[in-house]
Amino acid sequence: MTTRRSFIKSTGLLALSLPLVKNSLFAQTQSKQLPAIGIQLYMVKEDMAKDPAGTLAQIGKMGYTQIESYGGDKGIFWGMTNKEFNKLATDNGLTIISSHYAGDAAGFEKTAEQAAEIGMKYLIYPWKGPQKTIDAFKKIADEFNNYGVICQKSGVSFAYHPHDYPYKPVDGKLPIDVLLADTDPEFVDFEMDYYYTVTEGQDPEAYIKKYKPRFKLCHMRDVLKQRLPAGSEEESACDLGQGIINYPHLLSTALDNGMQYFFVEQSRFHHETPLQSAKVNFDYLKNIKLT
Repeated sequence: MTTRRSFIKSTGLLALSLPLVKNSLFAQTQSKQLPAIGIQLYMVKEDMAKDPAGTLAQIGKMGYTQIESYGGDKGIFWGMTNKEFNKLATDNGLTIISSHYAGDAAGFEKTAEQAAEIGMKYLIYPWKGPQKTIDAFKKIADEFNNYGVICQKSGVSFAYHPHDYPYKPVDGKLPIDVLLADTDPEFVDFEMDYYYTVTEGQDPEAYIKKYKPRFKLCHMRDVLKQRLPAGSEEESACDLGQGIINYPHLLSTALDNGMQYFFVEQSRFHHETPLQSAKVNFDYLKNIKLT
């Protein structure tokens, strides 16, 4: 027999459990989302060269919240001091996460200090170029370890951004594998470029999983369904969602394996300006449903 006391007790427990069930169901229905959407300023370099303030204003209005700079003719701060460039960015709702920078140890020390002063997270080495031997890549790994130590002492992290050449065999090995194996995870992270990984016939998801969580950042563009002839890979780039890369799945895997920063970097513009392409790519990522 159900007494009044047992009824009140059971219904009270049910009432207490309903919010938990509701919250659990709500959590299950929520899809993963990118923490923020960033853009590499190299994509809009001509616009930045003419009008950095106006360009950052347009990028901010599109909805981007993070930017990655690079070492152009005016330096990573575009002819301004680190604090001036940082203020210009923040005034437009943008956070400077990182910058590409290629220099020697002294240059890294100075630039890392400037980057840390404004709260940047990373300095990223962008280019070493093809090497004739795998031993040359091993020496590069040692160099990167040194840069990583320098950056960490200053309060920022160091990463390497592989282009196409680390995925091309040298002496029977892939340089990317050597660079990942011979760099110290404590001091060297990696910024994956999905485009180059795919166009060189490698599996970005496999690398992200195998070397978790070494790939902390990424560049995003897509690859045309109808690839152009070999040797014209750059011409095969297209806006996100218009090519063969399964970004809904790939970005979900990236989030599950330690990736934190996501930058659009388009190199080929089909009947559009770089800023128009930036808007197309942002809208795709804003509405993406990760799987």
